[in-house]
Amino acid sequence: MRKFKGLRPQDVVVLLKLAADGENPQWLGKDLARALSLSPSEVSESLSRCRYSRLLASDPGSYRVHGRALLDFLLHGLPYVFAVHPGPRARGLATGPSAPPLSHTFGVEPAYVWPLAAGEVWGAAVEPLYPGAAAAAQQDARLHELLALVDALRLGRPRERHLAAKLLEEALVPVSAPRHAG
Repeated sequence: MRKFKGLRPQDVVVLLKLAADGENPQWLGKDLARALSLSPSEVSESLSRCRYSRLLASDPGSYRVHGRALLDFLLHGLPYVFAVHPGPRARGLATGPSAPPLSHTFGVEPAYVWPLAAGEVWGAAVEPLYPGAAAAAQQDARLHELLALVDALRLGRPRERHLAAKLLEEALVPVSAPRHAG
């Protein structure tokens, strides 16, 4: 049987972590695994899938994320492939429009949270892209912001999606990269 090479939800988080660390992040697989609450083998397989999907540089020694391709996937594929619907109220870590940077525009209510026992916010539960995403976001404010923007895309409210798309483009696509028309 052929091995599945399609993207998995944790691959999006790996790509966002690499993108959050700039053009040439210097990571060892085991350190990236620890930072994301994944096993080293999960990170290795994730990097392989991201290269296969052309979202990460093909050179195994490079962790350069193809920002434009990732942005296109986040905007046009992710909300359908990794769809989410708010669940019952839970305590957790704010996400989507309830977390920075969108909470500065939209406020924190209604709150959306990744369920987390140590969380300080009550709101509608949103399933994170993978179980360790909330813990990884707690350790890295920039990753938390990017994941919250991605959840705004997944939740699908138009005004929030529009602003999240703009902020993700600023974060992922270098100024010198060509922009799509329209």
